[in-house]
Parts: sequence; structure tokens; C-alpha cells
Amino acid sequence: MRKIKIMEHVSLDGIIEQGEGYAYDNWTAPYRSPAGLEAVMESHGSAFDLLLGRVTYDIWAAYWPYAGNTPIANGINAATKYIATHRPESLEWGPVEELGTDIVEGVRKIKAADGPDIILWGSSTLTSILLDQGLIDEVVLITYPVLLGKGKRFFSDIVYARELAFVSSKVTTTGVLINTYKHVGALKV
Repeated sequence: MRKIKIMEHVSLDGIIEQGEGYAYDNWTAPYRSPAGLEAVMESHGSAFDLLLGRVTYDIWAAYWPYAGNTPIANGINAATKYIATHRPESLEWGPVEELGTDIVEGVRKIKAADGPDIILWGSSTLTSILLDQGLIDEVVLITYPVLLGKGKRFFSDIVYARELAFVSSKVTTTGVLINTYKHVGALKV
């Protein structure tokens, strides 16, 4: 069975949105470093597939195919992209497959199939659904030393409380923390 791992760039106050059109454009850039890239690549693993919501897919499809010949771009471009979408006919950046009309069942099928582990980037709505369904194995939070105050949060208000078990932590010279957790399940209080 394949593992599903959430990887997310996040501010100290839980904001995940970045890039053109958001409140704070590219707020992660000042904290990037070669060591940080190496740690993120290590978290990806040598081979992986991607699980993306449609908005994240469209943003990435406009960037990654044109990002050049780098290890991270090559890995992302080679990965099979499994997409939650109502418009499968317009998926062009591949290799790509849609999850179907029942997203949870689609994810269960790809998780049970042979292949590399699956990384869920961005896609906060999909993240919430899969956490609630117990389909996530690991959570990797790449946390930046900034407070943004407003914007899209990693965990929505509709997510039930979850318990995570600490696995490992790395810190870069720019103060970025890369924390890995195992998803335990619903928080028992």
C-alpha cells in the first residue's frame, strides 16, 4: 500500500497561500536556501506521485513544465498527477489522471495500487477531506518564521481535531523548520 504524505509551506500562524494574486506574494522566497531545498527533496523521496486539487493543478501546470532542468522540477514533471476535478477533459499537463466523481473512493484506489508514495501539496480542501477520512499517513510542515495574519489556512474550520505523532525535525540556516509527523487519527480528549 502506498503512503500519502501532506507537504505544506506554512507561516507560524498557519497561512499557506502564496504566489501572484494572494495577500503576500512569494513570502517564502527570502528564506530559501540550498540546504532547505535538499531537505525538501529528501522529504519527497526519490520517486513520488502527486495528489492535487484543481486550483493547485492549474497553478502548477502554468509553472513547473517551464521551470527548467532541476531535480525538483524533473521530479514534479515526471510524477503522475492525480487530480480532484469536475473538468477532467481539460487536464493537459501529465502524466495525469482524474480521481473521478467520488474523490475519497478514487484516493482509496490509488493508495491501494502499486506505485511510489503520493504527495499532497497545497489543496487545502482536499487535505481536510482526506484527514477526516483517515487516508493521510504523514504530514510534513515546512514552517517559515513569519506571521501573516490573514489568508488561507492549512486547516479549515470544518476539520475535526487530529492527533499527530512527532517523527523528525530539521532546521535551515534561515530559520525554516521542516517537521514530519505521523497521522495518528482523531484527537481523543
